[in-house]
Amino acid sequence: MIKKHNFSAGPCVLPKSVIQKASEALIDFDNGLSLIEISHRSKPFVDVMEQARALALELLGLEGKGYKALFLQGGASTQFLMVALNLLEKRAGYLNTGTWSDKAIKEAKIYDDIYEVGSSKSAGFNYIPKGYDIPEDYDYFHCTSNNTIFGTQMKQFPDSPIPMVCDMSSDIFSRQLDFSKFDLIYAGAQKNMGPAGTTLVVVKEDILGKVSRKIPSMMDYKVHISKGSMFNTPPVFAVYVSMLTMQWLKDLGGIKAIEEENEKKARLIYSEIDLNPLFKGYAVKEDRSNMNATFTLENENLKETFDAMWKEAGINGLNGHRSVGGYRASMYNALSLDSVKVLVEVMSELESKA
Repeated sequence: MIKKHNFSAGPCVLPKSVIQKASEALIDFDNGLSLIEISHRSKPFVDVMEQARALALELLGLEGKGYKALFLQGGASTQFLMVALNLLEKRAGYLNTGTWSDKAIKEAKIYDDIYEVGSSKSAGFNYIPKGYDIPEDYDYFHCTSNNTIFGTQMKQFPDSPIPMVCDMSSDIFSRQLDFSKFDLIYAGAQKNMGPAGTTLVVVKEDILGKVSRKIPSMMDYKVHISKGSMFNTPPVFAVYVSMLTMQWLKDLGGIKAIEEENEKKARLIYSEIDLNPLFKGYAVKEDRSNMNATFTLENENLKETFDAMWKEAGINGLNGHRSVGGYRASMYNALSLDSVKVLVEVMSELESKA
């Protein structure tokens, strides 16, 4: 089987051991029954769900701190709406750093007044705003930790005087943070945790139940907490693979260990981008993402040659998002340092040919 170096922005690269174990479970998970055949109420799958929720809190260091972990459906896009339904009473502050935060703002505006505390939209979202104020009388502050399309990442988070909500879809479990600073974290699985189909929500229980509106049952965090993420039929395969991926990460040494690998990968690719005159980074240097390196060719006449070279090297998913163009190397947790070395070698080879 030809090895592929998968730089896709999502669905993400997954550990080979996780894919192997998940494929076996599709055939025989419980005494001759497939994982996707068994009842989600059966003890074997209830154990999976409980383990997945426990692993999420353990990896984030939030055990025993008043948080609940949920695995829901609808992707992070549903969370744009669900956050507002559960937390927004009068007004909320949003930091606008990219396409997904822009969409989150649009959804929240359906329910009440939204104030952008800062925005980099006018600069094509190539940096993270700094020095903004968070009003103390707002219901919550919302930010996006990593922006896959533009390749920016928040390196510091404010000490928010109000509940802080963060969309961590594309860098969840990738770096050490004080996760107790956040009152609600959500992350679509397909960026750095598992296949599309489930979304991790980690919420501090004491921020819930404070809005006056009636919340539909399917959109109410308290309902999902009370049912252990089993209010309706959960996406069993996506939850199972996410559980396997979190267990893989724990066995590696947790977030501390993977952060060290992620920093090595980021240093390697950005060094080549900065030293190779044929390439130019998109995001400002201080805000560059360790997950998604975005860059362009200085000479578009070399595009056909470069594209042929990286494809020949077994590289997949390198094309940039249509709104930015160029290239995007997504270096999620399961992508090896060796894969980044292959890409850098191709970039260096292009320079020697030009």
